[in-house]
Amino acid sequence: MTDLRPRLPSPLQEVADDRFARHGVRLLLKRDDLIHPELIGNKWRKLVPNLTAADGRTVLTFGGAWSNHLRATAAAGRLLGLRTVGVVRGDELADRPLNPSLARCAADGMRLHFVDRATYRRKTDPETLASVLRAAGAERAYVVPEGGSNALAVGGCRVLGEELRGRADVVAVACGTGGTLAGLAAGLGPGQRALGIPVLKGGFLEDEIQALQEAAFGGRRGDWRLDDRFHFGGYARVPAGLEAFAEDFARRHVVPVERLYVAKLLYGLVALVEEGAFPRGTTVAAVVTGRPFG
Repeated sequence: MTDLRPRLPSPLQEVADDRFARHGVRLLLKRDDLIHPELIGNKWRKLVPNLTAADGRTVLTFGGAWSNHLRATAAAGRLLGLRTVGVVRGDELADRPLNPSLARCAADGMRLHFVDRATYRRKTDPETLASVLRAAGAERAYVVPEGGSNALAVGGCRVLGEELRGRADVVAVACGTGGTLAGLAAGLGPGQRALGIPVLKGGFLEDEIQALQEAAFGGRRGDWRLDDRFHFGGYARVPAGLEAFAEDFARRHVVPVERLYVAKLLYGLVALVEEGAFPRGTTVAAVVTGRPFG
């Protein structure tokens, strides 16, 4: 997979931020957004093991209209010459002009198949999945779950934790489907803990991460927890206050701040340090899993 050659380990950058410094806390940014120009951050770590397993077959996966995962899968298909199919949530979108995210997927050669939201919710049911594969003309495809999170992906993300062993006391990451946190926590060393900031509301991730770790490692691994207070109302919700925070952080530190995941992570860390959640002398590493789409 020469076209997917990564920059690993990704850089670890210390930033001087008075909001952390006045509480005696160091902030590091784990720049996974610099791994690869098109498979950004955790998308590279999660997708490459699955693309290897696909062994040249068509890759079918799932996502919403603004899915980072769909764009990354489409880009990987273009780079590797693999056929890709994206199953998109919301059949009402089929008759509308493609938004910029889906247009990028199509330009990279991904065939888009729209399904109604009820079917999408049942996509992991074997009968529903078989029906979707038939309707998409992709019965023999290699299926990657929504967000790319499965046992192979979790194993790939374990390396992220290993790269951070001994470098921070707390490693924080934004969570969508939980695969990155599941692997990250397993790769960290003794005395380190992982903190997940869910970007969707619903409180379902604890069980999902536990199940992913059981599938990948046979049981719970690492010291990890979630703080679900910083989703701002749900996925893709970026109210004015969060937008202003992201712009300010980017200006302070000359770092591009992706809005759907990374901004919520950084906002949550600022709030936590102000609450006194981290003792003086703590080093916190924030994993920058993506960059702004554009």
